Amino acid sequence: MGLLFVEVLPRDATGGADVLQCRRCRVDAASVGAILSRDFQGRIGRTYLFNRVVNITLGPNENRNFRTGLHTVNDISCICCQEILGWRYEKAYVESEKYKEGKFILERTLLSKQA
Repeated sequence: MGLLFVEVLPRDATGGADVLQCRRCRVDAASVGAILSRDFQGRIGRTYLFNRVVNITLGPNENRNFRTGLHTVNDISCICCQEILGWRYEKAYVESEKYKEGKFILERTLLSKQA
């Protein structure tokens, strides 16, 4: 296996908890300031919607039926520990759901805030 390159997200000037990390291995996943919505429901609870997340790998395309209709998604896993953290919307088949395409969902219960 080659070198693993991990992106470290910037913290605020006071060193506050503005970065969400993988709960299992504590690698940075996303910035709290980059949350687009907190009003999504995942497999195991509430989720966050993001334009950008870091330190992840994408799984294969998969069609899933959600409450909002059929979507093609990819599971996203932590680049370090391989924990599945959420999914990426590849394609939405319902016109009103097209805004989700290319965006990421992270499960709240699988994340921790950097302390």
